Amino acid sequence: MPAVDLRSGQTTSADSFAVPGFDAVVRLVTRSLGVPLVALVLNSGAAYWFADGNEVPASGPRALHPLFLQAARSLSPHVVLDALDDERLRDAVPPLTAGPGPIRFFASEPVGTLTGQHIGALCVMDAQPRAALSESEQTALRDAASLIGTGVVLRSYLGRTDPITQLPHRYAFFDDLRKHLHDGAHHAWVMAVDVAPVQRFNAFIRAMGHAYADELMRAVAARVLAWIPADTHLYQVGTTRFAAVLPDHHLLDDTSRLDDLVSRLRQPFDCLGIPLTIQPGVGLLKINAAELRGGDPLRLVMNASYAAQQSPRGWAVYNRLQDEQQRQEFLLVTELAAALDEGAELDLHYQPRIDLDSGRCVALEALARWHHPTLGPVPPAHFVALAERAGLMHSLTQWVMERSVAQLATWHRAGHDIKLSLNVSSTDLGADLVGRLQNVAERHKIGLDALELEFTESTLMEHSAVTRRHLAAIRQLGAGIAIDDFGTGYSNLAALRQMPATSLKIDQSFVRGMGTSPHDEAIVRSVADLARNMGFRVVVEGVETSSIYHSVLGMACDEAQGFHIAYPMPSCDVPAWLAAHQGMPSRRAVRWGE
Repeated sequence: MPAVDLRSGQTTSADSFAVPGFDAVVRLVTRSLGVPLVALVLNSGAAYWFADGNEVPASGPRALHPLFLQAARSLSPHVVLDALDDERLRDAVPPLTAGPGPIRFFASEPVGTLTGQHIGALCVMDAQPRAALSESEQTALRDAASLIGTGVVLRSYLGRTDPITQLPHRYAFFDDLRKHLHDGAHHAWVMAVDVAPVQRFNAFIRAMGHAYADELMRAVAARVLAWIPADTHLYQVGTTRFAAVLPDHHLLDDTSRLDDLVSRLRQPFDCLGIPLTIQPGVGLLKINAAELRGGDPLRLVMNASYAAQQSPRGWAVYNRLQDEQQRQEFLLVTELAAALDEGAELDLHYQPRIDLDSGRCVALEALARWHHPTLGPVPPAHFVALAERAGLMHSLTQWVMERSVAQLATWHRAGHDIKLSLNVSSTDLGADLVGRLQNVAERHKIGLDALELEFTESTLMEHSAVTRRHLAAIRQLGAGIAIDDFGTGYSNLAALRQMPATSLKIDQSFVRGMGTSPHDEAIVRSVADLARNMGFRVVVEGVETSSIYHSVLGMACDEAQGFHIAYPMPSCDVPAWLAAHQGMPSRRAVRWGE
């Protein structure tokens, strides 16, 4: 709906004023009074125009006469039956016009809200004069103006109120917070209450439906309202989030009040006869007027409420350092996406795996590395986790496959008979992985029996039958499958028995502890025996000392990997290491059981 500023005659944005049902009211007035032009003129200086019941394009502002502003600011109706005969307008300069032609007939009715606030006038116009304005026409115009006033109230209500909880929402929160700080308060405590993590709340909806979730939000709101001071408003600022502006009365001097709120929220809710326990988080932020300008207090306090959801106490105060870390992680995600496109900052390092029977290197594990131009090396555990959360794992896995398989082809042409091990995320374990792997191998002329894909124990255990189908397809191609980090998850031996894996890698956390913990050594020995008996090739990671290496020689282990053998190295260093490597002590030189 275009608007014309009465003082400048220029078209302005109408985003700040939209009356529900105004189009229908205009069409009703147009038909009832038989007028081609209708305008809602506000006493603030804006006009909303319709011609023949249709909205006037914003590209064509209409010239305005002072009569419009007079009508908008008057509490009485105006009627001009014929502008050429009306003494008030006969000699007026400029003449009464709207658009290209003159106006002969003009009538207006004041528009007010239900509370009596006068906001402008509803005006009707025609290029033809009238002999009279009938009583029924006057009633129609008066009723239309009343509907407009009601619409303004409705707009105000909808603009500030959530339809589910009937609480004022986010825009009202910001308006009231600014007013609170501008009224002389030096600071304000902003509180956010997150009802549950998004995934958990969505699980509520999937299980019980939206009506149950709506009832839960109303029940949570009631408990928070019972806790906050009587003169404090509660706002719904998100689907699962409430907020309040608390009085600055040394809130943290006595934190038992906050503990009480969390305790109330952790009590089960009875929603539609079904009890439910939520995972609330209460965040707190102290803010002043200067910080509000150009800032987003809801974003800041949301960081605190998110942290609170993960803490035993259930409430937390905004931590700027933690916030900066989260923002840095978000920026890192965008930079990782760019690095994957360009490839200049990413690299692969390779760590040898030694066959314990011969002491020779039989495989290399490809490990992604990211050297950030300003932050330096980013730990793989950090950027891989970011890639998984940001949906970049598919691209990262594809980059690793392309780069490492191409490198393996180069080493094979140089006469190095070694295999390649690749880590694959759970997000990549889908039907397209088989095709992607096959295409990369064919493009670089590498036999798939030279490749092994490593999946974490938790990945393989959580996918069941679907996982087994994909793994079986990979095995049919000839590629090996390794169960990585074994011992850190919750192993299901029945599922493990059915997995078409070829090797099992015992997690390095147990292997590293072998030198000081007899329990860790017992775990490694027992897992190795079990895996060997189930037909897996056993690989031990984390072999960092000579004593650990010799210990695993006496176990049912087939391969070893760790810093004692070699650190991960860039591809350019691998040929020299392979040439200089004369072999590690092998099982053939050690009597079994010693």
